[in-house]
This record gives sequence, structure tokens and C-alpha cells, in this order.
Amino acid sequence: MRDQTIGDFLRSLAARVPAPGGGACAALHAAQAAALLGMVARYSDGPKQAGHERLIGRILTEADTLRERALELAEEDAAAFTAVTDAYRLPKETDQERTARSAAIAGALAAAAGPPAETVDVARRLVELAGELLPVGNRNVITDVAAAAEAARAAATTARVNVEINLGGIRDEAVRAELAGRIAGVDALAADADRVTATVREEISR
Repeated sequence: MRDQTIGDFLRSLAARVPAPGGGACAALHAAQAAALLGMVARYSDGPKQAGHERLIGRILTEADTLRERALELAEEDAAAFTAVTDAYRLPKETDQERTARSAAIAGALAAAAGPPAETVDVARRLVELAGELLPVGNRNVITDVAAAAEAARAAATTARVNVEINLGGIRDEAVRAELAGRIAGVDALAADADRVTATVREEISR
């Protein structure tokens, strides 16, 4: 996926194929958010940022790491969802086949919920980094901090529904509870992103 052109990826996304889909898009939203934060951090090396070098350097390093992880999650999501569709195609003529198919589907759904659940985790951290970078970043690219927060919000809200759609088919109650817990804070994450964007809009309107 990472070696495709944007046009090729969008054609794959628009095609009648199981993957890529919404989960991969969620992870790519997160990757874009991380890239934007990395860009702002790299521009934040002037005299006005004196005294904040360590903070900005930490944000830069973490944003680059999260960008790479988000790309991996996009690829993992596509593979996991393909496994779900393969499980649904298993034979179901006999009781034994139906039992095996049902177990395979439940396992595949649990696995498929993993990448979007981690995408929420990544997005949460990106919004936190946006909030840290906002007060000290280069004011000439401050709108890109808001863009990063909005992309991270999109990553989280999109990933949440991709977890939710899988929860009903997961038999293991502990797994369901763990996944539900990981997406429980998405509304709070979105509110944090709102605050970053509102602060940026207030500043650029002065």
C-alpha cells in the first residue's frame, strides 16, 4: 500500500473489493496527522522557539514514529479484513463445517478489530502532541497543527466504527470488553481536537 501512488490507492479504495476500506483510511488519516506534526516541528527551529528545542525534538521523533506505525496499521487492517471475508466464504454444508466457519469468523473479527483499535490509540497520542506543539510551534505553520488535530480526529472516529462493527461477532467477552474500553474515549479525544482547532482559529483571526 505504501508504494502505491495516491491515484492507484484511491482506485483500489473505490473498487468492489474487500480491502482497503474504512479501517485503512482511518490509519492513513493518522499517518497524515503525524506527518503534519513532523513538518511543523521541523519548521520550529528559529529564535522564537529558543528554550523549547528538547520538547520540539521529542515531538518530532514521536510524530515520525507514529507516522510509520500508522502506515503499518493501514496495511494490517487491509490484510485483517481480507481474512474476515475469507472466513465468511468457508463451507457451511455440514454441522462440523458450520462450527468451524463460525469459529473462524469470530477469530477473524477479533483480529480485524485490532488495527483500528490501535489506530485510536495512535490518534489519541497525536492529538496530545498537537496540544503540546501548539504553544511553541512556528506561528507561520500553526494552521497545520489544527489540520493535524482534525486528521487525528477523523482517524479516531473512523477507526471507532470499524471496531464497533466487529464487536457483535466476537465471542470472547474479555476481548470485547478490552476493545470497547480502547474506543470509549473517542468523544473526549474529539473534544481535545476541537480545542486545538479553536485555539488556532482564534489566533489567526486576530
